[in-house]
Amino acid sequence: MKTDVWFVMLPGMLALDMTGPAETFSLAPEHFSLHYIGPEREAATSLGLTMGGIAPLPDALPPGSLLVIPGVSDSRYQFDTPQAEAVRRWLTRQQPALQRGDMSLVCICSGALLAARAGLMNGVQCTTHHDVIARLKTAAPQAIVRDNRIFVEDRGIWSSAGITSGIDLSLHLIHRLYGPRAALEVAREMVVWFRRSGDDPQLSPWLRYRNHMHPAIHRAQDLLTATPQDDWSLTTLADRVHVSARHLTRLFQQHLGISVRDYLEQLRLAVAEQCLLQGQGIEQAARAAGFSSPRQLYRARQRAS
Repeated sequence: MKTDVWFVMLPGMLALDMTGPAETFSLAPEHFSLHYIGPEREAATSLGLTMGGIAPLPDALPPGSLLVIPGVSDSRYQFDTPQAEAVRRWLTRQQPALQRGDMSLVCICSGALLAARAGLMNGVQCTTHHDVIARLKTAAPQAIVRDNRIFVEDRGIWSSAGITSGIDLSLHLIHRLYGPRAALEVAREMVVWFRRSGDDPQLSPWLRYRNHMHPAIHRAQDLLTATPQDDWSLTTLADRVHVSARHLTRLFQQHLGISVRDYLEQLRLAVAEQCLLQGQGIEQAARAAGFSSPRQLYRARQRAS
């Protein structure tokens, strides 16, 4: 089943606050359906371009929806317009569904300020563009406003920093909803790095070393992540990606700061840990992950600790 993503369209919205996440989600069409809603059928963006075909604000959203509130170019007055006031009242009416977990709220940049005015940020950890932090604290004195964060999540409410951070947050949401491979495919299609905030759990090895653009390394990583349990030798892997073993070793160290062997071991360790969480025994988990014995798995766990 696809996830419905609803973009609230207001006059003065920052174009990239809307189009960045929209393009990100649209590159995974098998997972997401995009909708554009607002108080009027048209809305002029920060670039002077007018977006049309905007649907009315619905009484309620389908369960599991993502509701995205882009920021505006000057929230000091553009959130005081009649259109913004209509959206504020509508957001307040969505609060019960949000509290039940029937939907998630995604605030891009100064969009958090409108959510705060609707009473949605009380007691919630959140962030916004650095220029708006002070006004967010004023609008929601009971909010726990975090400075210098790419994005923050608390009880189904996501908020991000300025403009392009909406892309980072959208990639993270794809990862959370549909897994790392889906997020990585979109990130690579967009030619952007896949980043996460410091508050998030440590990146899995499937994601941690993907912040590069070297095609040979990506090919090698794709092969290793597909079947980490296979008996991979450096020579075999290098032949598959059409470089020499020596050159592949140098590329991994130069771009990732890790050896091919250590990278493969981290993948295998992640597989083994997952098997153990699923209730498999230590020997079965070690074999499934490509370790020669439980002792080898134990040593890998020691090195990682």
